[in-house]
This record gives sequence, structure tokens and C-alpha cells, in this order.
Amino acid sequence: MDVSVVVREGRAEDAGALAEALERNRGHMRATEPVRHPLYYTAQGQAARLADGGRRWFAVDGERIVGCATLSGIVEGPFRSASLGYWVDGGYTGRGIAGALVDEVLRAAEGPLGLHRIEACVLPYNHASLRVLARAGFERIGFAPRYLHIDGEWRDHQLFQRILHDEAPPLA
Repeated sequence: MDVSVVVREGRAEDAGALAEALERNRGHMRATEPVRHPLYYTAQGQAARLADGGRRWFAVDGERIVGCATLSGIVEGPFRSASLGYWVDGGYTGRGIAGALVDEVLRAAEGPLGLHRIEACVLPYNHASLRVLARAGFERIGFAPRYLHIDGEWRDHQLFQRILHDEAPPLA
């Protein structure tokens, strides 16, 4: 990974920088993202997302956010699972940033969060993302036709998971 880039957990005060990064990368991420409401690309919209209960990690170069990984849908109890998503700034691809983000998420998921399983879904033609998941030890568990509405159409996705451990969950 580029030595000037650092991975850290997201904070509420990152909303403005995150909105700027998303706006800057609209074209780059169009083929892999849903069509978004204009509010999504504002500091106000990102402040709401940062408060939504998901966990985020950012790759930052100085004050500039150049990548993000998100754990959403975190479920505790006997399931102990979450969904992973990530993106990297178009000007920073091919530098190992996505892998570093995913590795940091997996450390937190297995450690402090105590999760058992992480799932991820990927468009079949997103070869870079497929390589990131393979390197991180995810296994393909299925194919979902018309799984997510991406770039204005329902798109097929490959489904992956990574089992982190087989320890029993804490008793409720």
C-alpha cells in the first residue's frame, strides 16, 4: 500500500471529506453503485450515514479520503454476522488500498466486534474486487440473479463469505 495512505476508523467529523470523496468519484464508481439521491453527495447526507449504526474505515492521504470499507447490517446473538462493502478512489486504484481496508475490517470484526462471519457481494465483472476478496480468504457461496439495483438496473452478484472463527457466541 502507498506509504502516504493510512487506514483508520471513521469519525462523525469525516462527513464533509467523505462527501467530497464520493462526489469526486461519482463517475469512477457509477458502474458498481446504486443511483443515489443528490443529498447523498453532501456533508449532511454523509453525516446521517455515519450515524446509521454501521462501522466504517477510511483510507486517508493527508486529509483526503481515498477509500472506504463499511460493515453494515451487523447482527449479534447467534448469527454474529455483517455485510462488507468497500471502494477506492479512482486515482488510487492498484495500490493495495482495498486489501488494506478489508484486512483492517476483518481484524476488527474478529477481535473487538466478535463476529463469526462476514459476507460480501460482488458484480461478476468487478475483477479487482473479486481479487481483493480472494486474497482476504473469502469463499464463493453462491450466485444471486438481479440481486442489487446498480447503475439503474437490477444486477446479478456473486456471493462470498469469510468465516472468522467457530467460537460460541456469548450467552444472552
